[in-house]
Amino acid sequence: MSAHARLRRSSAIALVSAVTAGSAFLLTACDPSADGGSAARPAASATPSRTAGSAAATPSAPAAATATPSAAATTAAATPSAAPAQPSAQPVAAALNLTKGTGLTISNGTRYVVMDGKVVDFGTVVRDLAWSPDGKRAAFVDGNGNLETSDPDGSHRTVVAKAPSGTTWSHPTWQVFGADEPHGAGAYLLFTADDKKNLRLMSVEAKAGAGPEALQVGDSEGAQIPETGNQWPYSNGLSGMTVYANKDDGQVYFHDVVSRTNGGAVAEGSQPALADEGALVFVRSAKGHSHIFASPADENADQQIDLTPDATVDYTEPAISHDGRTVAFRGPDGIYTVPFTGGKPEKVTDTVGLPAYR
Repeated sequence: MSAHARLRRSSAIALVSAVTAGSAFLLTACDPSADGGSAARPAASATPSRTAGSAAATPSAPAAATATPSAAATTAAATPSAAPAQPSAQPVAAALNLTKGTGLTISNGTRYVVMDGKVVDFGTVVRDLAWSPDGKRAAFVDGNGNLETSDPDGSHRTVVAKAPSGTTWSHPTWQVFGADEPHGAGAYLLFTADDKKNLRLMSVEAKAGAGPEALQVGDSEGAQIPETGNQWPYSNGLSGMTVYANKDDGQVYFHDVVSRTNGGAVAEGSQPALADEGALVFVRSAKGHSHIFASPADENADQQIDLTPDATVDYTEPAISHDGRTVAFRGPDGIYTVPFTGGKPEKVTDTVGLPAYR
């Protein structure tokens, strides 16, 4: 049975997904935070630079948590674990780093971010790194659990908002609007807030001292849209389209931030990501493991392509390039990429963390 939904702004983008009956919903822990010194380290070492692209090293990767498809796994929302200590030792070179020229970045809960085949020292813990549409600003959750933005080299950091005591923030994503939008120009961050009672999507202007507000997702042309249990927002930046997952019903939803009246479930799964034109990727349990699935944004949107049909391990946390051609995702031993149309996954770095496209 197919569920049809339409992403709209100035023109319609079809994002239609066939919901597979009986598929098990799997949600793995989103945050790649861990002590940067806990993983096995290759022998070579290098000194990072605070300037992007100036060091030829990859930080050592923390041990990756496996995503076993069990009931317990579904309860680990987009909630980061306890803040890791900022490692005092310099990161060391990994055996593999093919991120140069791809726009792919990896944050792993340490202060070091893999970027353009190099490593950048942000000077603070970086979790759930996300990039503004023009690639000129980063957003992340810092070691204190607060929401920060910075330049791509970690400089000019700004604390946008501080998480209340007892509340965990995670997985920011950017929405940037021009003057032609109904509510005017502005840069905003959507993110997940977990107060141990509810999971909610929040919105805040991307400037110091801004006050976060709950993102209202329930007004959707008569459809029943849950307001709680929502997590893992992922925006395609400029169009006002956002996808997110609901922990309670195991569905991926879309939300039109501009009109606030369009939304609905589009797939069974978790950890969704959008390309600029609406192509969707997400995680779903299949054959006993977490697989990466893709759904086009065109007339073939009923298709749901398993990009990792031969997986013998769990693949999670997908990101899709802005042109919709390449999907990156996390494996137990590093980051892999695969064409959106399918093919053999290629390992591009030994660093285990959260991939994002700048």
